[in-house]
Amino acid sequence: MSRRFPRLRVGAIARAALPLLVALAMAGCGDDDPVAPPSPAGTYSATTFTATDGGTTTNVLAAGGSITLVLTPQGTTSGHLYVPASVTGDVDLDDDLTGTWSQSGSTVQLSHPADTFLRDMPLTMQNGKLVGDRTFGTLRVQLTLSPGMVALTR
Repeated sequence: MSRRFPRLRVGAIARAALPLLVALAMAGCGDDDPVAPPSPAGTYSATTFTATDGGTTTNVLAAGGSITLVLTPQGTTSGHLYVPASVTGDVDLDDDLTGTWSQSGSTVQLSHPADTFLRDMPLTMQNGKLVGDRTFGTLRVQLTLSPGMVALTR
């Protein structure tokens, strides 16, 4: 006894499966996180920069300090950090910020050879700005880096 199986028409099956295959292919495309924050790449300068120690807050910008920072789309940094001796209580803090940056969610982390507090201060993206707030021993440093054109000279 021979059994006959119905002949499968490949063209009909392919046409029926095509919408499903297209939907699956499209679902696999694009970012893994559809609500990922935008890249922080850009040019920034400090618009607020304070240091609080022992209950006394110093406006570092008003004292002559500055931070300029460029984050490239390739993950590199350039810029400059300057804090005058009148704020440090010792010598000027005058450092090059050439290095790299990384992003995890809305947090940006800097890495550069200069031994600065910025390497140890995560920056959070908030409304297009980078905001940092960290305490080091008894010293609390708060800053906001705002986007825009800055001069990288000192």
